Amino acid sequence: MAPTTDYAPMIAKAEAIAKEFDFSAEDVRKGVKEFLRLMVLTAPDVGLQNDGKAMTMIPTYVTGVPNGTEKGVYLAVDLGGTNFRVCSVSLSGDTKFTLTQSKVAIPRDMMVSDSHTLFSFLAKEVEKFVKTHHADHFEEDISHKLQLGFTFSFPVDQRAVNKGYLIRWTKGFDIKDAVGKDVCELLQKEIDALGLPVKVAALVNDTVGTLMARSYTSPGSTGTLLGAIFGTGTNGAYVEKLSKITKMTKPDAQVGEYDKSTGEMVVNTEWGSFDNALKVLPDTIYDQQLDANSVNPGIQMFEKRISGMFLGEILRNAILGLKKDAGLLNASTIAEDAPLYTPWSVDTSVLSFIEADNTSDLSESKKVLEEQLGIPAANLHTEEARAVKILVHAIGKRSARLSAVPIAAIVIATGKVDNLRPKPVKRMSIVEQGLEAIKSALTGKLPAGAADIPTAPTVKGDKEKAQTEEDLEVIDIGVDGSVVEHYPGFEKFVREALREVHELGVEGEERIRMGVAKDGSGVGAALIALVAAKAAGVQIPSSD
Repeated sequence: MAPTTDYAPMIAKAEAIAKEFDFSAEDVRKGVKEFLRLMVLTAPDVGLQNDGKAMTMIPTYVTGVPNGTEKGVYLAVDLGGTNFRVCSVSLSGDTKFTLTQSKVAIPRDMMVSDSHTLFSFLAKEVEKFVKTHHADHFEEDISHKLQLGFTFSFPVDQRAVNKGYLIRWTKGFDIKDAVGKDVCELLQKEIDALGLPVKVAALVNDTVGTLMARSYTSPGSTGTLLGAIFGTGTNGAYVEKLSKITKMTKPDAQVGEYDKSTGEMVVNTEWGSFDNALKVLPDTIYDQQLDANSVNPGIQMFEKRISGMFLGEILRNAILGLKKDAGLLNASTIAEDAPLYTPWSVDTSVLSFIEADNTSDLSESKKVLEEQLGIPAANLHTEEARAVKILVHAIGKRSARLSAVPIAAIVIATGKVDNLRPKPVKRMSIVEQGLEAIKSALTGKLPAGAADIPTAPTVKGDKEKAQTEEDLEVIDIGVDGSVVEHYPGFEKFVREALREVHELGVEGEERIRMGVAKDGSGVGAALIALVAAKAAGVQIPSSD
């Protein structure tokens, strides 16, 4: 009889590696504290107060969010890579909408041509779409222009809601004469040359679009606070008070015109670069290996620990570490060019499939490891698959718990916890009460718990209530992306971490309502065009 392999040491080593990915309750709280420091405290590296910081906190010039009652027809175009999409959104005013769209590939030679060639091509696609789906607009008053939101997924220096200067091209584009020019103006010029009844009303970031799409479709009258992407990459945009965005009011600030009447503006956090200095973020050897082999070492360190572009590579590094240290896969013959040995070849969907596998022999995991990593299933023991599953669970759970950090920080920084029902006064023992009384006498501050004592609410007539009591308690968040949508248990792990933040606790976490907001670059862009048009006083014909 062949000797039986003892897999216990391998499992123990897998569990030890998994422990390296632990992100404890205290770690979550430290992360939230650091995020808050970079958001709201007075310091040279605070993004709301100063430009050029790691977490850039970009003002978007979007000064309002929809509430679901808006009506009208709006256009959106999306230039995000090798495809160009044109769509129209018809808002019915009851949080519902209908979407019509078309998509065309950008010819490769056009990606390295000149600005006139590219933008005239885009304008002609808009013309085809409008003539097909909105021919009536050619017959109306010329002032009744279709308002268009332009999602332009390349680095720009935005100076107004519809003005942004191209910083550089990415994703295979290289049109030198467009760099430094206003991309909205380039598109508008070509649209005008065709005589189209279309106005480029807004330059759009897809994360901001996620916030807008959720705010229109979310139930109740409460506006959405935050739009968050947890997919290939990660980012968040939230509604901030204008008074806090002090870098826009500095004497040397180069800002364009914007509507100040709402007192608010959506801020694009660019939180993927949160804590590049690794003051509070975890940093395992597997994270270090990934960063060293990335195209931007030392940058986007938060994103590299939580987003879909990177989780597969972290897992690949961890599997190789377990193989080296504990003999994982020693009985398997794996080709030298297999994905397991090829950097950046493991998709994050691998983690989702393995996390969801509840078969007794982990047959689904074995199948995925063979198909996606090149590990022959025939020689893969169930205990080896279980060791990999242990790693997968740890990496995925850490991603979710890290994702809770910016959510909690933004909820706290914007004062939304102030709208929660008063929490019960903390019950203290007699000894604790005595210690608190002494501390109060020495510091002049109220004893712990005293600030939690409810005061009489201000009573207003029913007609003055813009929101119901239930609405006031809701903190609405729109999310999008493959990780948050498809990774098993992701939201559960996010909520566990939120409950561990003292300022939120169980009650605060329960008030947070997360909902998927699809198509920020389409529906969201159209809604930003709506907000921009309203701010400009444009009258929009009804979609009826």
